Amino acid sequence: MKTADMVYEVDGTTLTGYLADDETRGGGRPGILIVHQGRGLAEHTRERARMLADLGFVAFALDMFGETPRDMAHAMRLLQHMAGNPALLRRRAMAGLEQLKAQANVDAKRLAAIGYCFGGVVVLELARLGAGLAAVVAFHPALTQLPECDERKIAAKVMVCAGDEDPLIPVAAREKFAGLMRAADADWQFLLYGGAGHSFTDRDVDALAMTGFFYHAPADRRSWAAMRELLEETFTSSSL
Repeated sequence: MKTADMVYEVDGTTLTGYLADDETRGGGRPGILIVHQGRGLAEHTRERARMLADLGFVAFALDMFGETPRDMAHAMRLLQHMAGNPALLRRRAMAGLEQLKAQANVDAKRLAAIGYCFGGVVVLELARLGAGLAAVVAFHPALTQLPECDERKIAAKVMVCAGDEDPLIPVAAREKFAGLMRAADADWQFLLYGGAGHSFTDRDVDALAMTGFFYHAPADRRSWAAMRELLEETFTSSSL
């Protein structure tokens, strides 16, 4: 498998993404964009890229920050900067998608995106942008800042995988999200995992000792299986 850091630039900021591609499978394969958590493009994201490459996809993990947070306080400053600059967030997300589309083995007409935590919010925004994505999967995205309405339609299939004990996805946010999806005429599903909190896919999150943030192996395994089923449904191909 080929894995490589990939340097690119957006608005004068140098970003470093991560590519994973089993080149022995040849070209013309679906590409999956991966968007990292609030702690930046860490090993958690790189591992998921390799896991997708093992399944036959070309995976590119973009870089939304251009730097690696030193600690949670630094990460929060970077997240607040992105939240306060939605146009910048969109440009960096779209730039990452363009990097994926430019890969030689990618069929640019068969694209999807997955994201974790902050990255889940990003891929849900990409679904609104008419970016040519066939599906997006958001794992434990923060849904506390949802708008009251959003008139943009959604063509991509949407899946959200959330923990029932996630403090960033309260019951009211789930209901609001469902209303927004209905208004967008989306093909959507919301999968709720009992006993799971925020960042349930990240084995390293327990070290942060943050209330409601913990790894949950059953939810991690089941949500990955649900994502695989959605991608297989979306990209039916003998090449996978």
